[in-house]
Amino acid sequence: MLMKYRLFTPGPTTVPEETLIQLARPVHHHRTAEFRKVFGELQELLKYVFKTKENVYVITGSGTAAFESAYTSVLSPGAKVLNVTNGKFAERWASYGKTFGMDVKEIKLPYGQHTTAEQVENELNAGGIAAVTRVHSETRTATAGELQAIAKVTAKHNVLLIVDGITSIGAMPFDMDAWGVDVAITGSQKSLMLPPGLGYVALSKKAQEATKSATTKNFYFDLKKYEKSISDSDTPFTPANTLIEAQLVSLKMIKAETIEGVWKRTKASADAFRAGVQALGFELFSASPADSVTAVKHKPGVDAKAFSNNLKNKHNVHVAGGQGTMEGQIFRVNHMGYSDVYDALVVVAAIEHTLKALGQPVEFGKGVGAAQAALSGAF
Repeated sequence: MLMKYRLFTPGPTTVPEETLIQLARPVHHHRTAEFRKVFGELQELLKYVFKTKENVYVITGSGTAAFESAYTSVLSPGAKVLNVTNGKFAERWASYGKTFGMDVKEIKLPYGQHTTAEQVENELNAGGIAAVTRVHSETRTATAGELQAIAKVTAKHNVLLIVDGITSIGAMPFDMDAWGVDVAITGSQKSLMLPPGLGYVALSKKAQEATKSATTKNFYFDLKKYEKSISDSDTPFTPANTLIEAQLVSLKMIKAETIEGVWKRTKASADAFRAGVQALGFELFSASPADSVTAVKHKPGVDAKAFSNNLKNKHNVHVAGGQGTMEGQIFRVNHMGYSDVYDALVVVAAIEHTLKALGQPVEFGKGVGAAQAALSGAF
């Protein structure tokens, strides 16, 4: 039976056809006036998505590359960094600090939990902290934490706030300038509807000042080099120019819908999917679910591999499993990027059939009906 390929992993995500067509066009040279025009347009659209008046640096690489460029450009070895550690990516950023010689202190939380502004302020009251690093939306646990209140605390203490927005920027409410975020990072393969290959970094005025005195050694990731080039709508090193041209297509789609419209759509899709799976007896993993991706606990007695394999092989619905300590315990479904509210119904319907195939009791339509009801206010 013909089944369309449906990608619901939280990165990479589905890419619009218009963007894929752009990627199929001939390769152009990047040191030209034509490319600089494209790059200038890209800048304005990235600022729109980040909600910032500052430059957004384009790094050829993944979101991790973007994070490294920011981290090494604004901090010096020995700097005291407070890391909110509540998931695998948060653990990665703590390891970054240790790798580059920072003095890292962690607020450690169970997976699926998030820190509060009060917890952060209690740590900052002791003094000496140069930066706070936190993940806005932890992809591997599908957990979102409060950010605006934490930004107020870091601003009061004159501390840099470095935010991994890789699965929040472009999917969930995020206002860099108004909230007071100092460093914001995302990647092309999540909400921005592009294949992997580009990372993005924006710096506040305070963070830009920090780059002038930071002494961590870097070269390719030195954002001072990117700042020098960006005034000419250019990059210091060879850019992934075909991806940049395609990114422009996807960002124009976001602008046409409006970023606020994207946030609303993403939330509607997440709400519908959660209503559907909960009606089928599943439990959500996170105590504070992100709109961009949902983590669902597997039902007792259901083999995780058999569940995901049935979705993939019988229905061509591709979801992500749990990783590390959560392997076999959860599955994750994406709602961000090129995903509309009816995609939520597709996944819930496929899950109903998969439960039946695995010998689980299921009432067909119960999950889909609950998802439909949740969508009633979306139109």
